[in-house]
Formats: sequence, C-alpha cells, structure tokens
Amino acid sequence: MKNALKKIKCLAMDVDGVLTDGRIIMDSHGVETKNFDVQDGFGIVFLKKCGLKTAIISARESGVVAHRAKDLKIDKVYVGVYPKLSAYEDMIKEFKVLDEEVCFIGDDVADLGIMRRCGVAVAVANAVFEVKHIAGYVTVRHGGHGAVREVVELILQAQGLWSPQLYEN
Repeated sequence: MKNALKKIKCLAMDVDGVLTDGRIIMDSHGVETKNFDVQDGFGIVFLKKCGLKTAIISARESGVVAHRAKDLKIDKVYVGVYPKLSAYEDMIKEFKVLDEEVCFIGDDVADLGIMRRCGVAVAVANAVFEVKHIAGYVTVRHGGHGAVREVVELILQAQGLWSPQLYEN
C-alpha cells in the first residue's frame, strides 16, 4: 500500500457519506445543510499545500457542496454526475495524471466504477459491503468523522511530506 500511496498526485472523493456522515438535512423550506468535519478540511488544505490536486465527484447536486469546495479551494468539483466515471475521466485528462496517481474515497455503489480504475481505492468505515470488498484500504474513521483526514495523513506520510509543522506555516 505504501508504494501505491507514494505515486498519488490527486485525491478525489465522494461527498455524502465521505466528507459528511451521509445525512441530508432539509428544513421545511427545502434548504439543505450538511455537517463537515473540520479535521477533514484541514487535511485537504495540507494536501494542497504539498502540491497535490483535489477533486469532488458527487452524484448529487448541492449548493452546500459548492460552498464547502470553494472554502477548501478544491481544484475540480463535479456535482450531479451519474455515472461518475465520465467525470473521473475528465478529471484525469485535466490534471494530466494516470489512474495509478489517483486515490479515490467512496462509500456506496455509485463509486465502484471509479474505484475499479484508480490507483488507490479507499472505502470509509461506514461504506457498503461492495465498496469495502474492492477497496485497497478501509478507514478506521467513518465518513464525516475524519476519514478523509486519515487518508490524507497516510498519503503524506508515504510521500515523506507529513509533519505537524504543516499547521504552523
């Protein structure tokens, strides 16, 4: 696994169930809210600081996701795309990366196509069986509760880039 993580140049991820706990909260006016984990956000900031690309590939369209992605300066955001594989193919062309240079984090069957193609397929702890079954790594943490940060640290550690001093600069 460490050798595969050394090659990673891009982290792509689903949103619902990965960056969030999978719950979609709507008020009586249809206004949607989501809970994001601040440690996941810091992890994405660290990853970008180290020069890696980031992308969101989500089947659901959501204004909340667009705001969070802008806040984190995610390089490419695909929302409302299904099947997701076409967005993935667009992303690898735009970023000029190979499949083996992409790590993708998913949680549900809509993610299987990408997970079969990318270099490092990661399932969050709360993923469905089919996703866990093909993943090269299953996180200890659940989606929306630090799973993305866990993966970021693994990537940066494998590449010799992880340091607590990332906080200081």
